[in-house]
Amino acid sequence: MKEVLLAFAAGALVGVVFKFLRLPLPAPPVLSGIIGIVGIYAGGKLIEWIQGFFA
Repeated sequence: MKEVLLAFAAGALVGVVFKFLRLPLPAPPVLSGIIGIVGIYAGGKLIEWIQGFFA
């Protein structure tokens, strides 16, 4: 849980800095960004699952 809170705090700090400097936020559109993250996680878990058969 500590990692989640630290990641959120770091992201919020970056958001504040970028808004303060009037820069565009360094993030993809919300839905496509979330789907991309889920895809990365699912791909990693799929490889772990496949490797479990051969270990």
